[in-house]
Amino acid sequence: MIETLNEWIKAYNEYIGGYLILALLLPTGIFFTIKFRFLQITKFGHAFKIVAGKFSKKSEPGDISHFKALTTALSATVGTGNIVGVSLAINYGGPGAVFWLWVTGFLGMMLKLVECTLAHKFRRTNADGSVSGGPMYYMEFGLKEQLGRFAKVLAVIFSVAAILCSLGTGNMAQSNSMTDVLFVNYQILPLYSGLIITFLVFLIIIGGLKRIADVTSKLVPLMAIFYLTSTFIVLGIFIKEIPSTFYLIVSDAFTPSAATGGFIGSTIIMTMVWGIRRGLFSNEAGQGSAPMAHAAAKTDYPLREGLVSSLEPFIDTIVICTLTALVVIISGAWSSGIAGVGMTVLAFESGFSSIGVIGIAKHVVAFSLLLFAFSTIISWSYYGTRAAQYLAGDKAIRPYYYLYCLFVFFGCIWSLDIVWNIVDMLITFMTIPNLIALLLLTPVMKKEIDTYFISMRNKLQR
Repeated sequence: MIETLNEWIKAYNEYIGGYLILALLLPTGIFFTIKFRFLQITKFGHAFKIVAGKFSKKSEPGDISHFKALTTALSATVGTGNIVGVSLAINYGGPGAVFWLWVTGFLGMMLKLVECTLAHKFRRTNADGSVSGGPMYYMEFGLKEQLGRFAKVLAVIFSVAAILCSLGTGNMAQSNSMTDVLFVNYQILPLYSGLIITFLVFLIIIGGLKRIADVTSKLVPLMAIFYLTSTFIVLGIFIKEIPSTFYLIVSDAFTPSAATGGFIGSTIIMTMVWGIRRGLFSNEAGQGSAPMAHAAAKTDYPLREGLVSSLEPFIDTIVICTLTALVVIISGAWSSGIAGVGMTVLAFESGFSSIGVIGIAKHVVAFSLLLFAFSTIISWSYYGTRAAQYLAGDKAIRPYYYLYCLFVFFGCIWSLDIVWNIVDMLITFMTIPNLIALLLLTPVMKKEIDTYFISMRNKLQR
């Protein structure tokens, strides 16, 4: 039954979902980038100043700081997609898929800016003083005049999709990769690793956003430093080949290579679809997940948090995914025919073995993947609770935690193919209604941008 379901899902992804995302995601990102004059570039430095706390005040409303909102959202995006997802994109779409992954990241900076600004603007304060926000709130309250009762319907559709997606994107895909690397490297059976991972996830998520934010604010810098150091070592070994690798990526994006090894994509469309699909999975821009974390940030200006959120696709996709891609391509592992985490392990092994360090690659990849994926799992649990709370109130949160942990375990024991096909399908369920809402709220977004920068100019003139 599961195999039959997998075939249906695979057909949806190949003939419907993938092309819907292609038709909506890029045009929407291009529209906002031009409409708001490349704000993700022109205010790039300003965003870092906000994260550093230059404009922060303790009296501002919200639950967490800009930095903790950023690290919480980053911990949800910097995960399996940065290690396994990049390898899968190259495996199925060739080196050119990386170019389209970059495009998704660049346009994603603007999409993330828009959706997180709107989420902060339309957030709501709960009875206990905590804050809830996200696409369901800007759909219901921001689109009420335009859509009437259908605004609430759209919000409900999105919330249901968000719960389903939380069980796949931020859950099963991550736990599946964790058990995969533990089995491949250390022969630990998925059943045993699954039980341990599920138990650890439950211990952390039961504490809510503040505990999640505390954990991720420590995990994200640690895992980023460790993984970046490892990739820089490998790239340093192959430094002379880096320019030719970049050339291969760009040229292959428009003139895809013939099938080699596991590479089954042989057209520009296939290359684009796989690059965009894995780019969206990695940075989640336009998907509507990160706005739920950023809505809780302490600030009086929604755009301020939107600018902070624009840094996520840059860090996640432009930096970390690119480093993984360079290691995979430059080492020749991309044409090995090995898929998933095995390709990434082979890539690092090729680099370290060339300097006489044997057997360390599998530990580097395993440790990085475990940190990345685990942080993603605990962060996505928060997204799911926001959607569950929106639909059924606080009473839905505890049952959701139990359901979430159950799917952590399912992800550990189901096959890689089934899990990733489910993930790709569920992403479209969230992304499509969110992109429609963002386009409809363009006038609101423009007003927020104008208001903020007029206010900043007035303060400078005083």
